[in-house]
Amino acid sequence: MKPGYSLWIKDESGQRVFGEGPYQLLLLVDELGSLNKASIEMSMSYSKTINIIKKCETSLNIKLLEREIGGSDGGGSKLTKAGRDLVEKYGRFKEISARTIEKSYNETFREF
Repeated sequence: MKPGYSLWIKDESGQRVFGEGPYQLLLLVDELGSLNKASIEMSMSYSKTINIIKKCETSLNIKLLEREIGGSDGGGSKLTKAGRDLVEKYGRFKEISARTIEKSYNETFREF
């Protein structure tokens, strides 16, 4: 047996503002340099990924992506400093949470 869990960040009203889906999306944008390529990789429509980013940006009141449309280089997207900081902090939050949950699980269920 192993523990299972989901992590997300909520605002003061209890609404989810960031979690695993947007985190994975931003990681892919960072890796691929394109929101469109990231949406394809995640098997999501481009419009859905745009809506996810906009919702996060509005809820968190920060800009996550710098987008360049078309042009001679073909456009692309990259994380803003705030976007990169959020991804790094959420990644650390996931790692610390995983260790804490694993430790708690092992202490609680050691005799099972």
